[in-house]
Amino acid sequence: MERLLQYIFDGLSSGAIYALLALGLVVIYRGTGHLNFAQGEMAMFSTFLVWELQDRGVPLVLAAALGMVLGFLMGALIEVVLIRPVNRKSPAAVFVVSIALFLGLNSLAASIWGALPPEAMPNLFPDAPDDFVRIFGAVWRYKSIGILVVALVLTALLFALFQKTRFGLAMRAVASNPESSKLVGIGVGTVLMASWGIAGAMGALSGTLVAGNNGEVNPALMFSIFIYASAAATLGGFDSPGGAVIAGLSIGVIENLAAGYQPEWIGQELRLAVALIIIFVVLLFKPAGLFGSARVERV
Repeated sequence: MERLLQYIFDGLSSGAIYALLALGLVVIYRGTGHLNFAQGEMAMFSTFLVWELQDRGVPLVLAAALGMVLGFLMGALIEVVLIRPVNRKSPAAVFVVSIALFLGLNSLAASIWGALPPEAMPNLFPDAPDDFVRIFGAVWRYKSIGILVVALVLTALLFALFQKTRFGLAMRAVASNPESSKLVGIGVGTVLMASWGIAGAMGALSGTLVAGNNGEVNPALMFSIFIYASAAATLGGFDSPGGAVIAGLSIGVIENLAAGYQPEWIGQELRLAVALIIIFVVLLFKPAGLFGSARVERV
């Protein structure tokens, strides 16, 4: 029982991190209909900015808040300067731009900051050796619980945004049919810019939490996490915030259980394969995801 609970707690901790980044992917998809392959690198770059601020004496909580503002501005600027002009010419080219953005931000962060020393990034939540709760013998650290709470709160906020506000309705309309949205008076440009901005702010928060959890920040901070987040968004549905969170938590638990109970087959080295297999199977049998909405196109 203790062993099972420990794997579940560890899985929920990992899954909450995947879910946070997956929510950023969902926001951009809900608002623009595009997949942002640079979401992880945007989060990483914003995290370096948070580290820079706190290293210069800004309190970590304030630095994280400022990092979210900078992340919002960065996401909005990227949409206006890079994504929007390309999308007007060829929507398919947005994929290429996001890949180029992925490589560009990674190289830029490496050239500016390089490799920071270990333990350079503090945690937003209590992280002392005795900061944990023991449940039936299994240990669940406060920092992991904090990340899970943040993911659940953001999910509730996004649900309220998409379902209870006119802006959320406008985001869905623009992603579905931008031309018709213009005809009914929706500011398409504002919605697109805000979608990327919100995703950038959420990326800054998720990157800060990941770096604090790891104790360091580096250019490869979000690479593997982005793959897990993509699997979560694919499994849950790219237009479903709740689905992405449920899927992220499920992937975290499944991979920890698989690696824990079958170390000779999976172990720690092949845990990433679990996410890749999930992406393949879901795209093969249910492309819209478990909680996503299937698109119906008129022909």
